[in-house]
Amino acid sequence: MIILDKLYGEFEVDKVLEELVLSKPVQRLKGIHQGGASYLVNGKWNVTRFEHSIGVMLLIKKLGGSIEEQIAGLLHDVSHTAFSHVIDFVLDNKNEDYHETIYNSVIKNSEIPTILKKYGYKYEDILPDDKKWTILEQPAPELCADRVDYTLRDMFEYGQISLRDVHKFLSDLTVDDGKMYLQNIEITEWFVNTYYKEVIDFFMDPLNIYGYDILAKTLKVALDNKVIYFNDFLKDDNGLIQKLKKSKSEEIQILLGNIHQNVKVVEDSVDYDLYRKNKVRLIDPSILSGNKLIRASVLSDKVKEMNNRAYEKATRGMYVKIISN
Repeated sequence: MIILDKLYGEFEVDKVLEELVLSKPVQRLKGIHQGGASYLVNGKWNVTRFEHSIGVMLLIKKLGGSIEEQIAGLLHDVSHTAFSHVIDFVLDNKNEDYHETIYNSVIKNSEIPTILKKYGYKYEDILPDDKKWTILEQPAPELCADRVDYTLRDMFEYGQISLRDVHKFLSDLTVDDGKMYLQNIEITEWFVNTYYKEVIDFFMDPLNIYGYDILAKTLKVALDNKVIYFNDFLKDDNGLIQKLKKSKSEEIQILLGNIHQNVKVVEDSVDYDLYRKNKVRLIDPSILSGNKLIRASVLSDKVKEMNNRAYEKATRGMYVKIISN
């Protein structure tokens, strides 16, 4: 299979990866939007978990990661429920990791173990493991393929960075002792700035906050009234929306009617209708300089300042006033 990716270019992937890409669990991710409710309030915010999963797999391959780590990268998001992290707001889950808690059961009860066994792999050996798949995942504030891909992919698709910017960044990436590092402080500053465009400016955009809040309320009501069940979250976004639309609940229909692309909202910490605080996400990559690893904030006052601003805004949360819905 030849895969052409907007960010990383053209790659030929192994047969096991081809079968996994074509499997139902991975194909389902085409209908799971990475931004959760975002695409419902802004049609341009439409990157899918499928695009991201393919991207993570290819980035790992580009950086010399093993076939096993490429598989782990491709599969790392298969347990994301409809509307991605919206379920964490439904459950008031501060860690935003519900999909991780169901990962093993989703994999085990799918065709994935059979596909892996056909090529001599055990699914238990492929499950995400920060200590084993060190290119795929690293604890914040370090870089990893997951964190890098969703930042670059979203910001490129939403017009915040150019393909030239992406390629310049990728050319500076290196792997040392199985982990991803940058080498140039200016490029590191660029990525830190880009990351905060993603997790602060985009994730905490008042319109995004509104979409998450109203959809989470809708889903809570639907669960409480047994219009939907937790198994329904393993559908794709449209499958879950269609089930909500068929509901005879007036409350659900009113809430759904308030989620559309003509909503007008602004940030207002004095006269507000909604308040939400997301998980705090910070980045402060170690830079590989010679044989030494040095934290970016030690080398750059810009990085230190960006981190302080991001922390302050993330911990303050977003206050949203609804102008019209």
